[in-house]
Amino acid sequence: MLYVTGCSQQQGGDIINQMREGKPQEFLQTSVDRMATLTMRDNLNSLYLLMSKLYLRNPDELKKSGFLDARTAGKQVRMAIELQQPLPTLGGKKDLAALRFAMSPEFLGDRVGAFIYAIGSMLVTAHGNRLEFYMTDTINPVFVSNAARNIEIATWILSQRQNKEGQPLLFSNEISEEGSNLSFAVEFGKIVARLDLLTRMLDERYRRIGVNYAQSLLFLNFLPVQ
Repeated sequence: MLYVTGCSQQQGGDIINQMREGKPQEFLQTSVDRMATLTMRDNLNSLYLLMSKLYLRNPDELKKSGFLDARTAGKQVRMAIELQQPLPTLGGKKDLAALRFAMSPEFLGDRVGAFIYAIGSMLVTAHGNRLEFYMTDTINPVFVSNAARNIEIATWILSQRQNKEGQPLLFSNEISEEGSNLSFAVEFGKIVARLDLLTRMLDERYRRIGVNYAQSLLFLNFLPVQ
């Protein structure tokens, strides 16, 4: 009994500590809302990591950005994504339109920044133009799933599309006699996996709403109004 009591007190203490560490707005989030918020945060952080790695592999693109270092160039892209502002080099294009333009031979600007911005803005658009989610928000699971598929297509384009000289538009994954670097594919795979998991959670959330409604009809239970 002492052991059980001790465990109970410890668990209670852990819960209290977690509540103290949480932000006030978290009380306005369901578990799915919180998961969607964390998924968006982690996916954007993955994109920013990929951007840094792409600048390292493609120093000429950094020169096109007009900034002296990758950190400053990346900060501008990050602000444009999170504040949902256009990137000047893309002529006001966002999400899929920006992605098509950024990975076309006609684009002459900083392709790294444009590519990451295009994917980031596409993710934000797919989530209803939000980065944080609360009980009053609705996320369409179809759009989230479509975003995952778009990431897979973008990954293929990144590895396959070439310029007129037969060189990749952007150097990323590499397999050679000296070794292999598949870190880009791995990081993109993490983004896809998070999106697919969120899609399943959203599907289950809305399925349960329908099931609860059907049960209320079956058992003649009134639905709560407050």
